[in-house]
Amino acid sequence: MKYSVIDIGSNSVRLLLWADGCSLDKKIYTTRLGEGIAFSPVLREDAMQRTAEAIGMCLQEAKRFGADRVYAFATAAVRSAENGKQFVQTVFGRFGIQIDVLSGEKEAELGMLGALEGRDGGIVDVGGASTEVTVGKGGKIIYAVSADVGAVRLKDACGENVQALEKYIAEKIAVYGDIPKTDFYGIGGTATSLAALEYEVEPYDPARTHGAVLTTQCIRGWALKLLSLSQEERLALKGMDKRRADILGGGALLLSSVLEKMGAEKLTVSEKDNLEGYLLEKRREAES
Repeated sequence: MKYSVIDIGSNSVRLLLWADGCSLDKKIYTTRLGEGIAFSPVLREDAMQRTAEAIGMCLQEAKRFGADRVYAFATAAVRSAENGKQFVQTVFGRFGIQIDVLSGEKEAELGMLGALEGRDGGIVDVGGASTEVTVGKGGKIIYAVSADVGAVRLKDACGENVQALEKYIAEKIAVYGDIPKTDFYGIGGTATSLAALEYEVEPYDPARTHGAVLTTQCIRGWALKLLSLSQEERLALKGMDKRRADILGGGALLLSSVLEKMGAEKLTVSEKDNLEGYLLEKRREAES
């Protein structure tokens, strides 16, 4: 069986191509669906149009791949927007694909399932509009909280003002309370992009970023450096993801702040995330 899974996020639309028990490829289209959501409860028309076009390209790619099943899910931008349901209906009417809108807790659970595959540990997933922290032990979720803050939302709300960013982040991540101690893994574009920068991975190679270890101090150092540079200077850095250069500084500051709050000195980067987690759950459902 061949499967394709589409993740409709606040910053990008991602496509997983899976067959023979493993991920064969991931493709990404940066559409900024959550752009402006810090100030408005609705998705912007231009952002919805960009995102719908990217979904269409993913479906074409899935067809060329020969996928037997195609799944699609959406996260924070769609679930929090007043017109999120309308967007889902529009996409269904245009392409015939049903989008599963995940709760923050479900998003966190699937991220951990994909990254850890049942092992004990925790994940931190900095998205475009939300950030999930999840901890599992003995095959059970013992902690899962989603905070209403992400890299795109930070850029909209605070720009690149470090003081404003730190204040905004501190207020938003207070929702986490006491986080259980464990080994943490970072999933999502902020973590993988920072690994590419730290280890100068160019061109991007997930085999080199998967398993990379980043210290909390290193992540904070990158945050302050990126926020001090011009966009042109950021784009010149070896390993920089050009699609993420304008939001990575804020995302890194958020990631380091979460790690500091939980008292973690480091995290391990995982290229496996909620795409694999969603597919694994769907396959289990089909087998039961």
